[in-house]
Amino acid sequence: MKNQLTVTSPAFKNKAIIPIQYTGRGADISPELHLSSINENAKSVAIIMDDMGHPIPAYNHWVIWNIPVMETIPPNIPHGPRIEELNGATQGRGYGRNRYRGPKPPFNWSHLYQFNVYVLDCLLDLPSKSRKRDLLAAMQGHILQEGCLTGRFR
Repeated sequence: MKNQLTVTSPAFKNKAIIPIQYTGRGADISPELHLSSINENAKSVAIIMDDMGHPIPAYNHWVIWNIPVMETIPPNIPHGPRIEELNGATQGRGYGRNRYRGPKPPFNWSHLYQFNVYVLDCLLDLPSKSRKRDLLAAMQGHILQEGCLTGRFR
């Protein structure tokens, strides 16, 4: 049985409004994430960020994996498929790009965005062209913990 991973952010509280700088209408930078109660057998961390209010269910905005195990995921993760600042973590293709793409729903609609964080027992061997479905398949049987932070765009 997996113990719960707690995911928080100094940028916004769970279910609160995501500040403009973390959205596509602002600086479009990834927020800092804090992880607590990380499993001692953890080898890497993966993040999937989805728009839960999009007409396409769970429309993906960001996928990143092979993040080193750490309690603080830094903000403003650089664009590109390989992130040297995070020991070579890989950003896959979310929202058509190898980067974080913040909330930017049409017509200023209010949408719910979910940051799902996974603690894994391994590093994943996936190419940077991989998408959410590829990451989810590769993680099967390797998830030690998962947690979620939800924010709103309005």
